Amino acid sequence: MGTQGSAERSAPSVDPSPTPSSARGALSRLARPSRLPALSRIDFADLANRYGLLFALGLLIAVFSAILPTTFFTAINFQTILGSQAVLVVLTLGLLIPLTAGEFDLSIAGVLTLSTVLVGYLNVDYGWPIGLAVVTALCAGVFVALVNVFFVLVIGIESIVVTLGTGTLLVGASLGINNITIGGISQNLVNAARDELFGIQLVFYYGLALVVLIWYMFEYTPLGRYLYFVGAGREVARLSGIRVDAIRAGSLVASGFMGALAGVLLAGVLGASDPNVGGSYLLPAFAGAFLGATAIVPGRFNAWGSFVAVYFLVTGITGLELLGLSGWIEQVFYGGSLVLAVALARLAAKRRRAVDEESAATDVHGPDQSIGGIGG
Repeated sequence: MGTQGSAERSAPSVDPSPTPSSARGALSRLARPSRLPALSRIDFADLANRYGLLFALGLLIAVFSAILPTTFFTAINFQTILGSQAVLVVLTLGLLIPLTAGEFDLSIAGVLTLSTVLVGYLNVDYGWPIGLAVVTALCAGVFVALVNVFFVLVIGIESIVVTLGTGTLLVGASLGINNITIGGISQNLVNAARDELFGIQLVFYYGLALVVLIWYMFEYTPLGRYLYFVGAGREVARLSGIRVDAIRAGSLVASGFMGALAGVLLAGVLGASDPNVGGSYLLPAFAGAFLGATAIVPGRFNAWGSFVAVYFLVTGITGLELLGLSGWIEQVFYGGSLVLAVALARLAAKRRRAVDEESAATDVHGPDQSIGGIGG
């Protein structure tokens, strides 16, 4: 699994040696926001494709609520689900940016671990003000990302290899800094994460705000469209005048920052820093990202799809655990979901590619002509 594989999943595939004019045409089509069809020509198959995961989430909630009305179908349970998974939402959103650009960041869970440990170590053991400890943790995440950028872009090593190595290194380094759980983190950070609005912890709303921000970037800004286009085909993007290396570097830096931010939020939610907790987030984050690519905007990594996917996965796990399948079901559910999500995301990408090619032929040359530069 390499960077080109992720590119195929994230956007329509593109011929490696198009002409400049065909590159501009492809960029123009990719730049179109993903809007719903007019009511007069609703495609119900398309609606099912876009919102099938959301319908499945509703069905899952209905089934578990009917089976477990006194334990699952309670306000406290839903409040817990929403608040407890906000850190995973932030981490998944961080993955979306490099994945869209055709890069893998396997170090993001290690960055989360390092960030969490630094907040506790500096604030509790060394007495640093919580604000300074948080800024240091965020800067550490950016520094790790810059190291990844150096090896990926300057040395030319595949991102999946580099980030696997740095992620493993970070877990060891975090244990070296502090190998025990540290409690007593500043109440200011704890309150910022745990205080409630409408019965739901504030950390959930931070995650929701980031969903809106990243959705807006992907759909309505040139940067978002450039990310999609670089993921679709780097040579085409270069011919179109996009600074491909800058986009790739920026995507990895954004991922590092988001991983560190997730670590800070985790420290606030726990009220402590635990060097052993970060590794459990990597698989669920990738499962959420790839499963999300099958929903809302099928065939593309997208913020709302990932948001729905994260809560679909945790709802399923919560219901199964309440049925007595606790202990082993989480690993089975997340592992199986990741494999299924990658397969579904690939199928959705192929379907989207076919639709894009048909639309391109119709828009540019008429319904019976083809357009150069788009791969089959």
